[in-house]
Amino acid sequence: MQELTINGQVYQFNFGMGFLRDMNAKVSITDSDAPGVRRNVGARYNIARIIDGDVEALEDVLDTANKGQNPRLTKAAIDAFIDDENTNIDEVFDEVMGFLKTANSTRKVTNQILEAVENQKARANQ
Repeated sequence: MQELTINGQVYQFNFGMGFLRDMNAKVSITDSDAPGVRRNVGARYNIARIIDGDVEALEDVLDTANKGQNPRLTKAAIDAFIDDENTNIDEVFDEVMGFLKTANSTRKVTNQILEAVENQKARANQ
């Protein structure tokens, strides 16, 4: 269980299997190796968006990870937190990436995506 203080309130976030299933269900693609089969890839997709600095993905990840927790964080509260000029959004991205890199259910995919990004950058710099 991870914690963030948002608008003066401490909220709990769970980046476990429930989070992974919920995130994966948000985006599906046709599996190129198995025609007619769809794969749920929402977690992978949204982790990549987080790496890219996509604030909407950050909001979606926080909302999903807080699902079932008490107190429940609303999207309006997340919006207010993001819009607050005192919020260091870069720190929030870093904290969420830290959560994704350490949770058992998301560690492997997060590190695979980070490695792919680094490899792409290295190829671009050659």
